[in-house]
Amino acid sequence: MATKDEVLTALDDVEDPELKLSIVELGLVYDVRFESKEGKEHAEVDMTLTSPGCPAAAEIMAAAHRAALNAVESVHINLVWSPRWDPKIHASEDARMDMGIWD
Repeated sequence: MATKDEVLTALDDVEDPELKLSIVELGLVYDVRFESKEGKEHAEVDMTLTSPGCPAAAEIMAAAHRAALNAVESVHINLVWSPRWDPKIHASEDARMDMGIWD
């Protein structure tokens, strides 16, 4: 059975096409949960985007789905808007530095 860390590692390969940073480093992936669905290992991934009007939403969601399938048999990507993404709170220190956000 896959672990949350394995799914996050797979998702780390997905980049925001505008920021050129990993969706995991940006803190866009909020949660990964597991369940058995029809005898298959299934993951539910809660993630958000940098903004509700993100022009690359479909591209990012599809890339996240494909990447997660490298770790689990079945996955559903849930697009959530709560909590609202804030790079000062959700992004890693390295991602904040790359975006020029200095605390």
